[in-house]
Amino acid sequence: MIHLAKLCVGVSSIDDLIAHRAVRAAAGEARADGNNWHRTRMMPKRRDELLAGGSLYWIISGQMCCRQKIVALEAGVRADGLSCCDIILDPQIVRTAPRARRPFQGWRYLKAKDAPADIDQSPGSGELSDEMAKQLSRLGLI
Repeated sequence: MIHLAKLCVGVSSIDDLIAHRAVRAAAGEARADGNNWHRTRMMPKRRDELLAGGSLYWIISGQMCCRQKIVALEAGVRADGLSCCDIILDPQIVRTAPRARRPFQGWRYLKAKDAPADIDQSPGSGELSDEMAKQLSRLGLI
């Protein structure tokens, strides 16, 4: 299994990403199956490894801080006629221990052993703000 890491351009926080997804759904851009999607130029060559439980780890404001499970990879065609890949994502956004990442173009493979751990957001665990998670991560506590 392998994951993808991708910059989340135009989004300033996890809550902003959640709101962005809701706006897209309200505008009729939701898929019939309820899953989210993200369009990217290139189809990953390691498709089978990604579909064996991989996630797309979002990098927001220089921090890898959340993920969405990859459900499918679909070939598509953009409005300008160029081929592309639609990454179909489970709608649940899972917060992870923040990890600083520099900007890059496109996406990068992320080995499972290098992926940040999920942050427990279950009821009763106490909600952890994005800023608090960043500070705890800098201290090596999460």
